[in-house]
Amino acid sequence: MSFEEDDTVILHDEHSEYDGEEGTITQVMETMFGDETYTVSFEEGQETGISEDSLEAAE
Repeated sequence: MSFEEDDTVILHDEHSEYDGEEGTITQVMETMFGDETYTVSFEEGQETGISEDSLEAAE
């Protein structure tokens, strides 16, 4: 499942300070390998370069 800008997601990354938090996708970028990475904005800041595997759609 790919995500689009303005989608609300939950981040699952134990190495991130935003692990388990809900945020909004603000940018979708394609890598040189054809994969997509995401920038997600949270209340306290943002995280960039997030892979699709680390995101879950929020209800």
